[in-house]
Amino acid sequence: MITKGHDKVALITGANHGIGLELTRRLLSEGFQVIALNRSGFPEDDPLIRESIERRRLRVHRADLSDFESLRRALGAIRASEERIDVLFNNAGGSVPELTFSRQGRELHFELQTVAPYVIAMELRELLRRGSLKTVVNTSSNAFDMTRRFDPDALERPASFKQLFGPYATSKLALSLWTREVAPLLEKDGIKIRSVDPGGNNTLRKGKRSGLPFFVKTLMRLFFPPPTQGASRLYEGAFGAHRELSGVHLKKDRAMDLPFREHGPRVLEKVRSIHEREFAAS
Repeated sequence: MITKGHDKVALITGANHGIGLELTRRLLSEGFQVIALNRSGFPEDDPLIRESIERRRLRVHRADLSDFESLRRALGAIRASEERIDVLFNNAGGSVPELTFSRQGRELHFELQTVAPYVIAMELRELLRRGSLKTVVNTSSNAFDMTRRFDPDALERPASFKQLFGPYATSKLALSLWTREVAPLLEKDGIKIRSVDPGGNNTLRKGKRSGLPFFVKTLMRLFFPPPTQGASRLYEGAFGAHRELSGVHLKKDRAMDLPFREHGPRVLEKVRSIHEREFAAS
């Protein structure tokens, strides 16, 4: 296992809260440089974060990942200022309480948790190719374990909405499906990509609306572990026993079969088309 990151560069989306923050803190403590791509800022009372920003070991870029205009500016700034990326953690995500659409007109979970990670990986592909680890880790979920029907053509504009087990779950399943399908393409550049289920973590924030059902919030408060657990699973997914594998979905450090694998090519076709037609062409 790779355990020390001296002179290694990691990019983490959603690095300022919950699992992403704990992963950021761990990597910084091990000597990594971290590029953070967040919608909002870091906690101001964290000495490690504050010192790392001052020393430029933590470099922060702000963007709304569901807004292509905002994301395009941030990725352009990263490409202009960085020489390489050794490992990319596509970690940003979240749940909303009702059917919501992005600026591009697609369901928000799908935009943020399925499309944006693909766009980021493709737009930063050259920086990853220059890195030594050449690894992409996509944060997935166990929410789709409850999914009984999956229609790739309903991802953009679903006919119905259900908290957590609706568009949130299907967007995470779609993420893992395209991860599996795109692996052979990225292998041509020596890049390995995996999706990782971080498990249940207590990532609740006071005063922030979420799309979690009440009973799930109660369970999280009472029984779920802190986000250090999820951060550890992402860390193991990048640097642990499966680091030479590509296209796999990891759950509790085991490679697991995905449901609805027959829809993987269609999901990849959708995100690739969106990237090429709406993002890269602009």
